[in-house]
Formats: sequence, C-alpha cells, structure tokens
Amino acid sequence: MNILILGGGGREHALAWAIQQNPKCDRLIVAPGNAGIAQMAECAALDIEDGGAVASFAEENAVDFVVIGPEAPLAAGVADRLTAAGILCFGPSAAAARLESSKSFTKEICDACAAPTAAYGHFNDADAARAYLRAQGAPIVVKADGLAAGKGVIVAQTLAEAEAAIDDMFGGAFGGAGAEVVIEEFMEGEEASFFVLCDGDTVLPIGTAQDHKRVGEGDTGPNTGGMGAYSPAPVMADAVCDKALEEIVRPTMAEMARRGTPYRGVLYVGLMIRDGQPRLVEYNVRFGDPECQVLMMRLGGQVLDLLLACAEGRLAEARVNWAEDHAMTVVMAARGYPGAYEKGSVISGLDALPEDSTNMVFHAGTKEADGRITASGGRVLNVTARGASLQEARERAYAMVDRIDWPGGFYRRDIGWRAL
Repeated sequence: MNILILGGGGREHALAWAIQQNPKCDRLIVAPGNAGIAQMAECAALDIEDGGAVASFAEENAVDFVVIGPEAPLAAGVADRLTAAGILCFGPSAAAARLESSKSFTKEICDACAAPTAAYGHFNDADAARAYLRAQGAPIVVKADGLAAGKGVIVAQTLAEAEAAIDDMFGGAFGGAGAEVVIEEFMEGEEASFFVLCDGDTVLPIGTAQDHKRVGEGDTGPNTGGMGAYSPAPVMADAVCDKALEEIVRPTMAEMARRGTPYRGVLYVGLMIRDGQPRLVEYNVRFGDPECQVLMMRLGGQVLDLLLACAEGRLAEARVNWAEDHAMTVVMAARGYPGAYEKGSVISGLDALPEDSTNMVFHAGTKEADGRITASGGRVLNVTARGASLQEARERAYAMVDRIDWPGGFYRRDIGWRAL
C-alpha cells in the first residue's frame, strides 16, 4: 500500500514509525514531516488543511490510505473531501470533529446522552461570563470554545485568575477560538487518557496513558501541549475502563449516530477519575501528543491493521494484541516554552542513540540545516522508551535524554512521578 500521513509533529513521527513496520506498507509519505521523519519516509510540502490539494496529491501519487494526524485538517473537512473523492482515510468528518473543535458542542452531546461531566456555562459575552464566575467561585476552569492548540484551558485557582482568562479570551489571545467561552466546575481526582477506535458502530479500546500538561516539575506552572507521558495509566483499572465505555463513550457514539454524524476515527477520551468513577474532561478527535508516542511504542506494526479496520468499518473483527509492558516519553522543549522561545538552536548527539523497538527519539519540531538538526518549534523532541516496568522505561528514556547535547532545550526530570 501507498500511505500518506498528514502532519509534521512527534505524533506523526510515531505513527510513521509504527506503520512502516507493517509489511502492508510499501511507500510512506508524510506531509509536511520534519527532520526526523525525513530519515525514514518521504516528506512532501503540502497544505494539509486544503482538502482539494490533499485529494489531488493523493490521486497523483496513487495513495491507497490517508491517515490524518492533527485536529485542524479534521475540523477543516479534509476527511470529507477525501471520502468524496473515493480515497480511504482515517479520521472523522468535520461534523463529527466538532467533539473537539467546539467545547460547547461536546457539553450539548453529554447533556443529550447523560454522560457524566463537569457542570458548566457557555458564554459569548464577557460580562455574563464574569457574573457566572462570581456566582460559582474558584477554583474553576475556563476554556476557549474552539481549537487553541492545546493551550486554551485555564485552571484558575482564584477568581482574579479566572477573570484574567476571560479578558484574554474575549480580548483575542486565542484568536477565533476564544470568541465563545465554556466555564466548568473544577473536578478533583486523577486525570487520565483513554483511547478508542470507532467505525460509526463498533468501539474498540486501544490503550490508556497519562500525560504531564504543566511545564514545571511537580506539575507546576502554565499548561503546555504536554511535557511527557506514560502508558498504561495505573488509575485506568479494567472496571474504570468499562465504566467509561458504558457511561460515556458508547452513549456519545450512539448520540452522534442518531444525529446523522457517525464518528469514525480515534477518540481521545480525557477523564477525571475519583473513587473509581470516571467523568469526561474533554474529547479530542485524534491521537494525543505526546500520548501517541507511548501508544505507538507499545502497539508497533499492528497499528496499520487497526486503522485500516476502522476506516473500512471492520472494527468488529479487529483485535488488539498487547504486550505486558510499559512506555514513557520525555519531551525536550525549547527554553522559554510555552512562552516565547528561540528557533534554530543546534541539537547534537542524536546520531549515537539507539533506534529500535525499545528506544526511539521522535522528532516534534525539528529541521535539518547544513547537515545539522535544529529546533524549529516549542516542543522539539520526544525521547521514548519501553520496558518491562514503568521504572525500566523511565531509566531508558532518561539515559537517552542525558546523551543529547542541546543547551537550548529543557525537560522535566519527573515524568511518571505520580505512578512511581
């Protein structure tokens, strides 16, 4: 098969790494890709949010299967355009992708199917939002309604912090994503990520993970896109997974189908678990980043078979073969992230690191310049390892981190601390 992956981050490098291991994969193209992906696959310059351009490229290159990595092309309807052109693709329609592109839509779905989630208010007026804040008190959660690249969520410990978030969002800090705001009850408990594949009918769980959103050690400081992750998530016991499926995921899928917008693709179910009871924090309509990296490390080449079964509506006959193992990824980011950071700093030492089924550095924001790898984003590398235990995976990951020479970068030394 000729396969095209859309995206250029660590998630897409991990997907490419896993998919390439499957003997069904003959030619692999990633658009736009990055310096790490270019070492293992063809990279193509392509506007991945332009469905027409993607469909034309796929036809010109005899692409059999398109895997859409990030949320923006999904929200832009790229999956719809490919489906209309008769090209098999993995990823939900724009209508189904509203589960991520609109926080208020997700809340509406939860209300309709009685899925447990935080109490909330939805506002397009700053004064009304402030009045609601004052009535509720803090701590409280303020979310930009639209897509904000993982940064549009403020967990405010004080009313002043919450009101500042309202001012920022309605003031344009998150662009159009903040034109409407959802304010939620602060939920206590332990957060985890549950990943399922859905083909419009069947739901297949494919793994759990926990990530570290805060930039600082001990889970302190501002939210980021994620500073590290590990899989499986200890808090996601079988009973918790079963509850999440029966009370949250399956009712949501049934409600989406009832509305004529069946969900097809991977569903990232962000959960808050307290006393064994899961409640929905958010849905994402694609693999999490960096959770994808640890899932791909554990799943390997079977991922392509699972994604194909999902896209072709054959999930009922698919099976996931899990090893009894653990994986961890440590994000190396450019100094200053998630605020302003410099691009172009040189990263050395990567050539000497192992690349195999237990050790892998996935590139997130890199370019090659004059034969050298340079940083081109905020989150730059995902140093990832597997082990028989989480401790072993952690030791392997940090052993690789210690061999990377990058004065312009930083990372957290405590990824996995809650589990360990």
